[in-house]
Amino acid sequence: MIPVTEFRQFSEQQPAFRVLKPWWDVFTDYLSVAMLMIGVFGCTLQVMQDKIICLPKRVQPSENHSSILNVSQAVAGTTPLPPPNPSSTNPVTVEMKGLKTDLDLQQYSFINQMCYERALHWYAKYFPYLVLIHTLIFMLCSNFWFKFPGSSSKIEHFISILGKCFDSPWTTRALSEVSGEDSEEKDNRKNNMSRSNTTQSGPEGTLVNSQSLKSIPEKFVVDKSTAGALDKKEGEQAKALFEKVKKFRLHVEEGDILYAMYVRQTVLKVIKFLIIIAYNSALVSKVQFTVDCNVDIQDMTGYKNFSCNHTMAHLFSKLSFCYLCFVSIYGLTCLYTLYWLFYRSLKEYSFEYVRQETGIDDIPDVKNDFAFMLHMIDQYDPLYSKRFAVFLSEVSENKLKQLNLNNEWTPDKLRQKLQTNAHNRLELPLIMLSGLPDTVFEITELQSLKLEIIKNVMIPATVAQLDNLQELSLHQCSVKIHSAALSFLKENLKVLSVKFDDMRELPPWMYGLRNLEELYLVGSLSHDISKNVALESLRDLKSLKILSIKSNLSKIPQAVVDVSSHLQKMCIHNDGTKLVMLNNLKKMTNLTELELVHCDLERIPHAVFSLLSLQELDLKENNLKSIEEIVSFQHLRKLTVLKLWHNSIAYIPEHIKKLTSLERLSFSHNKIEVLPSHLFLCNKIRYLDLSYNDIRFIPPEVGVLQSLQYFSITCNKVENLPDELYFCKKLKTLKIGKNSLSVLSPKIGNLLFLSYLDLKGNHFETLPPELGDCRALKRAGLVVEDALFDTLPSDVREQMKTE
Repeated sequence: MIPVTEFRQFSEQQPAFRVLKPWWDVFTDYLSVAMLMIGVFGCTLQVMQDKIICLPKRVQPSENHSSILNVSQAVAGTTPLPPPNPSSTNPVTVEMKGLKTDLDLQQYSFINQMCYERALHWYAKYFPYLVLIHTLIFMLCSNFWFKFPGSSSKIEHFISILGKCFDSPWTTRALSEVSGEDSEEKDNRKNNMSRSNTTQSGPEGTLVNSQSLKSIPEKFVVDKSTAGALDKKEGEQAKALFEKVKKFRLHVEEGDILYAMYVRQTVLKVIKFLIIIAYNSALVSKVQFTVDCNVDIQDMTGYKNFSCNHTMAHLFSKLSFCYLCFVSIYGLTCLYTLYWLFYRSLKEYSFEYVRQETGIDDIPDVKNDFAFMLHMIDQYDPLYSKRFAVFLSEVSENKLKQLNLNNEWTPDKLRQKLQTNAHNRLELPLIMLSGLPDTVFEITELQSLKLEIIKNVMIPATVAQLDNLQELSLHQCSVKIHSAALSFLKENLKVLSVKFDDMRELPPWMYGLRNLEELYLVGSLSHDISKNVALESLRDLKSLKILSIKSNLSKIPQAVVDVSSHLQKMCIHNDGTKLVMLNNLKKMTNLTELELVHCDLERIPHAVFSLLSLQELDLKENNLKSIEEIVSFQHLRKLTVLKLWHNSIAYIPEHIKKLTSLERLSFSHNKIEVLPSHLFLCNKIRYLDLSYNDIRFIPPEVGVLQSLQYFSITCNKVENLPDELYFCKKLKTLKIGKNSLSVLSPKIGNLLFLSYLDLKGNHFETLPPELGDCRALKRAGLVVEDALFDTLPSDVREQMKTE
């Protein structure tokens, strides 16, 4: 016989993969082994034993031989002997012997082979082979996701990280440190947490406070005496694990190939199970002990009809019923697996139970393949995911990094993190550290320091060594400052950015920065902000020129008005809170730039028309429906940029023609259907964005805009472009995608400076070869379907592909 171990390779996987095999996969593996043994046993019998034994039979015996035939049949046990005739005076003595056929051994072998091939049902012949093939397919399906390159790499990486996290000394020691805190410290921390009302860290980088373990499972609790500080090697290994987990999570959460692969192989097994049950149930009765064989070989053997005995029919019949039972159990298990896959949300994994048990409240939930693998791990042993969760916690990571902070952040390493920020300053960003390294103050060339999600920051007097420091960014940081350091910042700091979740996070010392020129505040403020004493102190910021507030204001604070005499740019991003009482704007006569974003404005504020120095106005994401007041903009002679995008504007009034100083105009993401020809009398316009509206027609007056460099009508309903558009020979960017255009005029070749052209999403059949005249247009700047691009002549295509 063939040993079953020869088939191990079909189901063999790395031993570490067992953690991703739930009980139903283990159970079906054992069922597969049992079915494999049935198949191997049946195949072995087929090879080693006679398959069928046949004897010739007489269909219509003559009357002269009837008595002899009866006697022979009686001897053979197939026909009972007739009772003796009592009236017969001469009883006949019958010799017990079989029928003579005069066939030799080779003829019998020939008859057996012929009847086996022609008379025996195919199911009876190939049953063991079918069992073997089906079982091998089951085994392959069960372990395919461990072998497929796209999934096996993720699994191997995950199991490698999982084992290291499970065995890491940091996993135990970090938990034991917290579990060893005395009750008084825990109570104090809990009270402080409730008073500060901090939130968990998340994708936006909100503030994190260290949480003590409220409830430690017995598996995690160790004797405090055994848990000391990590040595440098263990600390570095744990730190590397944190980085690996971050990168792995980022990589795995992008897709769901593991989940899809597992679902597909399970569905395939269910379909296979249904097919096997269907045809086996119908054909199992075809396995019969006796078979009638009618083959035309009378010329060779002298007989045509044979009665055959299938020697293994009885055994195969029992094996088939046994096989069907195994397959039924296998299929029901697969159906349960499908129920588990679709009933539970396996693409999302919540660590809520871990957070409750450990008290580490900042462990994030995960999704996609990362979540699916954790669900599978839980079926093996939930302890794995509990210990793995430690390396997803930012609190735990900050504890670890605190141990290595002073040795890790050398000046040379910090200099490697230097980068140029948006204000063209040399900036050092430090994010999610356990503290502020003292080595920062040795980088004397530093111009901007950005601290994000760092609690209990203490700025020492040594900050005075940073002679070039001009900018400071504090994002979810509670900062204290030395008096000597404050004196230094008052003289040198030009830009301050503060992002906060609670008013108490606003540093009180910022109101004394008399040389501050730019202030950016992001966070939730009181609606009645004008009564806030802290912000009233803005009047002391005598040098302030730019003020940006992203909050929930209901009106412009009086503190802002107090600095209006020297304020040049003001940005208010209100996150949907309605901004009322805008009369204070009239006092800001020196404003050159004004942004009122997401302030739920229904009309253009009249106070804006009093800002005679205004050059740029942005009213993005409001609730503007009518802009009849736009005529009043004619008094703002310096206004060059007007952005009314992301509103509900239905039409553009003809008064727009009076805004002759406009150079940039944006009406994108509105509900405009008709473009007035007067719009194009603003002949200084260089940038015109009309995308995402309901425009059907572009007036030919567009050709008047000889200074036009950017023109976008993306996602409208335009069917034709006027030829006058191609008179705008300074055009560099033309976006006409997602419209109803069917023909692109050959005059497109007049736009010699065109470097970006979006045509995708229209009904073009061909592109004009004149596109080759647009020498500045390259393939990267041409957004069009590949098939449509191929309609261009080959020389034009080659020209565009060359850099």
